[in-house]
Amino acid sequence: MTLVSGDEFEELFTSFEASAFRLETRERYHLAKDEEEPLRRFLAGEPDDLAWMSGWLDLMRHHARQGRTVRRVRVVSRPFSDYARFSMSVARHSIPAGDQIHYLDRTEAERLGLPYSDWWLFDDQRLALLHLDEEDVLHGAEIITDPKIIARHRKWRDVAWRNAVPLEEFVNLGA
Repeated sequence: MTLVSGDEFEELFTSFEASAFRLETRERYHLAKDEEEPLRRFLAGEPDDLAWMSGWLDLMRHHARQGRTVRRVRVVSRPFSDYARFSMSVARHSIPAGDQIHYLDRTEAERLGLPYSDWWLFDDQRLALLHLDEEDVLHGAEIITDPKIIARHRKWRDVAWRNAVPLEEFVNLGA
């Protein structure tokens, strides 16, 4: 098995033609260096100019202008972890840029039989199965094009998206 990472992994986000979908199932992810300070500021209640996120926001706006969709379902537990609250805060900026992020309660995801794995599905043809270790560090993505595996992940994508809800609705469901 070969894992792609670095520039080769990042190229997946600029090379798709119509759609990208991600299922996010972890309670937290190892923070990139540029995310450590924003998380600290968030937890301290300090303002954030989001400069560290400008590249992603620009990419989401570019895809939206080109008619491409980027959708994600985040599976989270209640009560929300610090990381989940931080990611929700960031999503409030990413969503208006075109990053369609919906949320699904972990118990519901388990009931629906969704896998506990993280992956991106590009153009319904390329699966990037993310390999993370026990410390939530991303080591790379395994690229899979096998039609049977792709079909299974399309089914999981459809179930997840059909049952997930937008951020504000999800937060209000738990209130």
